[in-house]
Amino acid sequence: MGKKKSNTPEEKYLVMPTPPSTLPIVDTHTHIASTFQTYKAKYKEGKHETVFDFVKELYRGKHVEAIVDVWCEPAGYSLWREFADSAVTKEDRDSNWGGIEYWFVMGVHPHEAKSYNDDVEKQILEAMEHPRCVGWGEMGLDYHYDNSPRDVQQEAFARQLRQAVRLGKPLTIHTREAEEDTERILKAEVPKDQKIHIHCFTDSPEFAGRLMEHFSNLCIGITGVISYSTNTNTADVIRNMVSANPEQPLKILLETDGPYMVPANLYDSIPEIKGKRIPLCHTAMVPWTAQYVANTAGEGWDADRVMREARENARSVYGV
Repeated sequence: MGKKKSNTPEEKYLVMPTPPSTLPIVDTHTHIASTFQTYKAKYKEGKHETVFDFVKELYRGKHVEAIVDVWCEPAGYSLWREFADSAVTKEDRDSNWGGIEYWFVMGVHPHEAKSYNDDVEKQILEAMEHPRCVGWGEMGLDYHYDNSPRDVQQEAFARQLRQAVRLGKPLTIHTREAEEDTERILKAEVPKDQKIHIHCFTDSPEFAGRLMEHFSNLCIGITGVISYSTNTNTADVIRNMVSANPEQPLKILLETDGPYMVPANLYDSIPEIKGKRIPLCHTAMVPWTAQYVANTAGEGWDADRVMREARENARSVYGV
């Protein structure tokens, strides 16, 4: 019996080809440690020995300006300080991150809500004081998987919101198939002018509309999932924004949620790997998500316009 053919392309294809836009990239939601872990698992003989080598090589010349790294599993908190401390000064960032502006947020994901306690909260509060910390999250509700009981998720969510609001920190929100409770808790705990990022949005366009109407500084996070045939909600959110006011800048943030959500339209730019699938998503892929958003928005839109508007929103929400 012959050896099964691998569906994973050669490592060299992790380096992106010429993108649809060469404007500066700000990835407002990625998981660097998990992305590197996925790389090491998929490319056991891979040439990058450290996360810093991995980032510098893949992002060199790819116009990556800034990343917001997300720490949301208490079991993985042991690494956050190493990453954050490696980016404190410009010299640090030049040496360790290839000049990329490294920022981070920390919270407890709804999957991990059952582990939220005083000790975990103390660790997050400590992280909030770090000069590279720009927000609290991701936190929220996930009723698709229900990895933690729903009442436990709700309590952990509300508790984190209260602390983040008290500190004046931007909120990174995860919500999936929990529209009613997410909306209720947000409106009960969060001021209308709070800076909010609803990360990797896939729920109903109506839900997105209600949130944007109520919270003046809320943006919808768009990942490569907008390009998936199994998801029409995210594209409809873009269409609704454009139809409501064609001249109004889109209230979106571009993100990868790396190592997940490789944009499907990326493969049009790499025809030589037809039939294979890149096993991880990373920040240099953001322009393909911008291109899909532009195509969805229609006439008068291109990837550059989407990148510019999302970049301004990243500055407004996170200050990055």
